[in-house]
Amino acid sequence: MAADGPPSWRLARRQLELQAVTSSESLSNWNAGIDSYVAPEMARSALVIIDTQVDFIDGGSNPIEGTTAVLPNIVRLLEAFRTAALPIVHIVRLYDGVDVDLVRRSALQSGARMARPGTAGSQIAPELRPEGSDVLDAVRLLAGKSQRLGPAEVAIWKPRWSAFFRTGLDEHLQQLGVNTVVFAGCNFPNCPRASIYDASERDYRVLIASDAISQLSEHHLKELELLGVVHAPSATIIDHLARY
Repeated sequence: MAADGPPSWRLARRQLELQAVTSSESLSNWNAGIDSYVAPEMARSALVIIDTQVDFIDGGSNPIEGTTAVLPNIVRLLEAFRTAALPIVHIVRLYDGVDVDLVRRSALQSGARMARPGTAGSQIAPELRPEGSDVLDAVRLLAGKSQRLGPAEVAIWKPRWSAFFRTGLDEHLQQLGVNTVVFAGCNFPNCPRASIYDASERDYRVLIASDAISQLSEHHLKELELLGVVHAPSATIIDHLARY
């Protein structure tokens, strides 16, 4: 990534970002007075994890600030959903050829190594992989097919920002009777945000795990509340899940 200011300026900005995320983690608008039309229904929920792959965590080719830090909370959500036998979807990026976002085409055509199909960096972060699961099948995923990773767990490739754009995610969730999507993952301003908007457009109840998405701030949460999006820390979501 290119430098965007002197070291002292970047450090100050990073400190402010961390303060914002820390503040957002303790916030929640999930309460008894919530509108019944947007209130999460955990018995009909699915966990959707966005782009949490090796290349985007610390040590990867293109680490996204804060993603490694939220991995433990994503792991806890995963374990809770696995225990409840509720659906889990790992949305992944695989950058191949020219079927990529315009803003990234030049870099990839110049040889940038970022979530290239079949590479170690394209794999789901080790902490999140189901025990005994296969590596990602790039050929299958790029053909638009889901890959089963566990009893109620699949991977789906997305070619652009949103997890719903040119993917089978909506059909998959509808077949399972899901009406509530819980989001976690990597880099809120890009793919999680686009996916959240598209979930809302499709009349899903949307719940954000506020301490399990990197690059998320209190300002973002306030904006999303206006769309009827519900947010809560992972511990609160797990508590509701245990009581459904």
